[in-house]
Amino acid sequence: MSHRILVLNGPNLNMLGSREPEVYGSHTLEDILAGLHTIADERGAVLTDLQSNSEGALIDALHQARGKVDGVIFNPGAFTHYSIALRDAISASELPVVETHLSNVHAREEFRHRSVLSAVCLGVVGGFGADSYAVALEALFRHLDT
Repeated sequence: MSHRILVLNGPNLNMLGSREPEVYGSHTLEDILAGLHTIADERGAVLTDLQSNSEGALIDALHQARGKVDGVIFNPGAFTHYSIALRDAISASELPVVETHLSNVHAREEFRHRSVLSAVCLGVVGGFGADSYAVALEALFRHLDT
């Protein structure tokens, strides 16, 4: 079965590779997405992606994905900690969403320890750098295949 997967990336993730590499690693977002496309191609899946620094664009993408994709990998960046609007959009999409983070947010500043999105997501993957995305994709495939 060919799965359709949407990969969403929130604010500042377009700066990966040059932004705090000691925290986020040296891979660019393009590097990460290229790796995910390779995995998706090997599995016969169709992967689309969007990065936006705008909360509204991410909300719109979740709304538009409903009924058009089978699941979402979402690194919401800083929106993780306070965007009730994104939480509501995830719920409204009725899609399995894997919240994904490059860093281990629980090993960082206290304000990063709380996600307002996790409760409406299928699961959370973080702390494995660029590999977090591949782990999230594999988990999503396993969920969709059952």
